[in-house]
Amino acid sequence: MAQEIKGRDIQPGDFTRLGANYDGDGVNFALFSAHAEKVELCLFDEAGKAEIERITLPEFTNEIWHGYIPGLKSGALYGYRVHGPYDPESGHRFNPNKLLVDPYARELAGDIEWSQAHFAYTLDSEDADLSFDETDSAPVMPKCRVIDPNEYDWNGDQKPSVPWAKTIFYESHVKGLTQLHPAIPEELRGTFEGLGQKDIVDYVRSLGITSIELLPIHFFPDDSHLLDKGLHNYWGYNTVAFFAPASRYYGPKGIAGFRDMVRAFHDAGIEVILDVVYNHTAEGNELGPTLSFKGIDNFSYYRNLPDQARYYINDTGTGNTVNTSHPRVLQMVTDSLRYWSEEMHVDGFRFDLGTILGREPQGFDQRGGFFDAVGQDPVLSRVKLVGEPWDIGPGGYQVGGFPPGWAEWNDKYRDTARDYWKDIDGTTPDFATRVLGSGDVYDLRGRRPWASVNFITAHDGFTLNDLVSYNDKHNEANGEDNNDGHNDNRGFNYGVEGPTEDDGINTVRDRQKRNFIATLFLSHGTPMLLAGDEFGRSQMGNNNGYCQDNELSWVHWQNLPESAEILRVFTKRMITLRQRHSILRRENWRDGLSVTWLNPGGGEQTDEQWQDAGSTTIGLRLSRKQSIEEGWDDVLILFNPHEGPVPFALPDTTGWIMEITTSRPTDQARQIVDLESFVLEGRSLSILRAT
Repeated sequence: MAQEIKGRDIQPGDFTRLGANYDGDGVNFALFSAHAEKVELCLFDEAGKAEIERITLPEFTNEIWHGYIPGLKSGALYGYRVHGPYDPESGHRFNPNKLLVDPYARELAGDIEWSQAHFAYTLDSEDADLSFDETDSAPVMPKCRVIDPNEYDWNGDQKPSVPWAKTIFYESHVKGLTQLHPAIPEELRGTFEGLGQKDIVDYVRSLGITSIELLPIHFFPDDSHLLDKGLHNYWGYNTVAFFAPASRYYGPKGIAGFRDMVRAFHDAGIEVILDVVYNHTAEGNELGPTLSFKGIDNFSYYRNLPDQARYYINDTGTGNTVNTSHPRVLQMVTDSLRYWSEEMHVDGFRFDLGTILGREPQGFDQRGGFFDAVGQDPVLSRVKLVGEPWDIGPGGYQVGGFPPGWAEWNDKYRDTARDYWKDIDGTTPDFATRVLGSGDVYDLRGRRPWASVNFITAHDGFTLNDLVSYNDKHNEANGEDNNDGHNDNRGFNYGVEGPTEDDGINTVRDRQKRNFIATLFLSHGTPMLLAGDEFGRSQMGNNNGYCQDNELSWVHWQNLPESAEILRVFTKRMITLRQRHSILRRENWRDGLSVTWLNPGGGEQTDEQWQDAGSTTIGLRLSRKQSIEEGWDDVLILFNPHEGPVPFALPDTTGWIMEITTSRPTDQARQIVDLESFVLEGRSLSILRAT
C-alpha cells in the first residue's frame, strides 16, 4: 500500500535490488538490516546541506527495507537514518541521529568533516561507547548520490584479457603517478583523468607493462588523528563505500573520468587492476565513528567477540573485521566486485589482507563461503584474482593456502631475493626454488607458476632505491617516533646510510638495483614492479608512506640523474626479453622444459654443493628439445652475489652469446669465445643464449 509524504507516492518497490537504483522513472531504495526497527530515507538539496525530506521505507522483506519513489531523478542526494536498539553489550549500535552512508552507494558527494557528531556516544563520558549521543551528523557527512547507470557510453570498449603467463603488474597510485608529471595539465594532476592521459598511458605501455594495479580507489576518509598532525591518508586502505570511487581523485568529469581512464588503458592493451579492502572499514573498533555499517546493523556486518559482543574481533589490526560469514555481507562484497568488473570494466582485483575473506568462525577455510562464491561466479571466476595471503589473526599466514584460480603475493620470494643478493650464506637452495616459480608452494591442485606474484618491493616497505641505500627505516615524518613500519627490511646501504656522493658506493647500489630487476623478470611466476622503481625512486628511507601525501611519496619525473635513465632502459630491456622468450615465463610445471642448476666448475650442482652454505654463485640452464613457442630454446642465467668475481666454466655447446650483464648494462650482445675462462663479475647477473 502506497503512502503519501509531502505529495510523494511511495511504493513498495523491489527488495532484490539493493542500493539506490534509477530506472528512468524513479528510484528503488533497498537496504539490508536484520536488526533494525525502522529505516528512514533522507533526501537533501542539491548542495547536500539541507535535509528536504525524510521518508520511512514502507516495506521489510527478507531482512531488506525497501521502497520506490516515482519521479525521483538521478543526481538526487540521500542518506539513511536507522532506528533500533542502542545496546553495545549485545552488539547493537543503532542511533538515528547519525546519517549513514548506503553500503551500495555508487557515488558520494562531500567529505567527512570530523567532529563529535560522527560518534554514536559521547566522547568524554565514562564507559564512553555505552553512552548515547544525540548530535545530528548530517551536516558533517558526505551524501550518497543516485546515478544513472546508462549515462556513459563505453564505445565498444574491450577488456584486453592478458594471459596470466604474460602478465606484468605495475603497482601504482592515482595521485602519486600523476601529481608531478610535467605533461599532465595541472587541473588533471592527481585525478583519474590525469592517469588516463596519453603521456601516462604511453609511458606505461613503453615499459612493456600489461596490467596497472592501483592502490585503493574506493571512497575513504582522512583519519582524524592524521589531520591533527597535518597528514593525510595517502594509500587509502580505510574504505567507507565499496561501490563509490574516491571523489578526491575526481577531475572535471567526475565519475566518468574513472571510466575514461579505464578505456584509455584498454585502448593501449593494458589491464586495470584494483587493490580492494573488503577486510575492514573506516569505522574502527567500539570507540570508532558511526558512518555506515555500524549504524545499519553492527552485529551483522562485523565479527564480534563471541561472548563480548560489545568488542570486535580484530584480525586486521585496524579495529574491526568485516563479517563475510554473513550471507548478506558476502553478497555485498561479491556485488561490489561484479559492479567494478561489469559496469566499470575493471580487469581484476588484489585483495588486501585477503586471508580475512576466507575466515569462518572456526578460522581460515580454503573452502569458505567467499572463496566458493567467487569460484563459481560466472563473472568473478574469469577476472584476475590476487590475494595478499596474510592477516594478523590466528593462522593468518596463508601463502600457498588460497584455492585454485587465485594468484598470491609471495613474500617468500621477496625475502629470499633480498637475502640472496646480500650474499647471505645458506640462501641458494631457497633462491633457486623462488626463481623457478616456488613450486614447493604452488605446484599442487593444477595451480600454475603464475599463481606466485613475485615482487622485490611494494607500496608497503622500501622502494628499490632505498632497499640498497638504507640499513634501517626512517619514518620520522610520520609523527610516530619512527615506531611505525616494518623493522625486517633486509636492506643494505653498502657503507653510507642514505644518499652519498661516493662513486664506489653508488656504483654498487646501481648494480644491485639491476640485479633485483633482472632477477624479478627472469623468475617464473607473475612479476610485479613498483611504480618508479624502474628509475630508482626514493622515499628517503621511509618504509611506511601511508600518510605522506606529498613529494616524499609522489613519483618525480624531472631532473633525474643519468643513472635513472640507465636503469629505466635496462628495466624495459628485461621486460622485452621476458615477453619475447616464453622460456623465461614458464606457464606450466609439466611443459617439458629442461631445468639444470650448474656450479662454477661447469658441472651440475651436487647435493654437497647445495648444502654448502657459502656456495651462492650458481647457474641456471633452461632448454627445450623442440621449439614449439616463441623465442630462445637454450638459455643460461648466471648469478653471483659475491663482492668479487668468480670464474664460471660455461657448458660445452655450439657457443654462447651474452645478451645482458648487470655489470655493464649498456653493452650490446657479444659472443663468448673461450668457454673455460669466462669470469662472472662480482655482484652481477648474466644472461647467455646458445648459438
